[in-house]
Amino acid sequence: MLNIAICDDIEAELRHITALTKEYLAYRHVDAEVCEFSHPDDLLTACEIQVFHIFLLDMVMPMVSGMELGRCIRRVSTEAQIIYITTEPGFALDAYAVNPLHYLLKPVDKDTFFTAMDLASEKVNFGDEITVTVKTRDGLRTLSVNAIACCEYSRHTVAYTLASGERVETVTIPGRFSDYIAPLLEDRRFLQPHAAFAVNMSRVERLDKEGFTLRGGIFVPVSGKQFSAVRGAYMNYRLGEA
Repeated sequence: MLNIAICDDIEAELRHITALTKEYLAYRHVDAEVCEFSHPDDLLTACEIQVFHIFLLDMVMPMVSGMELGRCIRRVSTEAQIIYITTEPGFALDAYAVNPLHYLLKPVDKDTFFTAMDLASEKVNFGDEITVTVKTRDGLRTLSVNAIACCEYSRHTVAYTLASGERVETVTIPGRFSDYIAPLLEDRRFLQPHAAFAVNMSRVERLDKEGFTLRGGIFVPVSGKQFSAVRGAYMNYRLGEA
């Protein structure tokens, strides 16, 4: 299913773009969930626990600019399709720093909007989303890697800490921890800085010699012998975002 996020601080504009989006989805017979946000912070919080494929963003907002919002989105998703919708044509060139798909001017023309949405829908690649399925005492559970802040190995079980604060603990796992988390490490945001930990670098606020401090105050240690390599990997990740 297609997940679409719309963010505009002006209620009337938010309703209008939402209505256009739903009209498009009905016209194209697309199964999708549309989420509306009037504040960028609410959208970014939602991105921590949900995967969005298409973002429709206002460019000019008093809280956080659409440009900065786009940069934040790119930190967690390089594949998402971003469409800016605004009254200010002067920002178009700057906006392309976050690689948006399209830049539409208000008032939005229906045909132009539908064309942009067609292009965005065609570019969505559901197969690139990485999930991990874990076996818990309550049964199997599939986690989006976007929702995982870190995981810890202890006594032959793995505890996943999610961005929402929830902890998901597995039953006893076979084999080595490094083999178990190999699918998770396929995502460039993830790193194993310690024999018993893996961390989502997009959640990191600070790195020192002791380890990573994540948003929400979560601490993930770094093995002393690996510190230089871990620091280098983290710096490469952050520089790759710019």
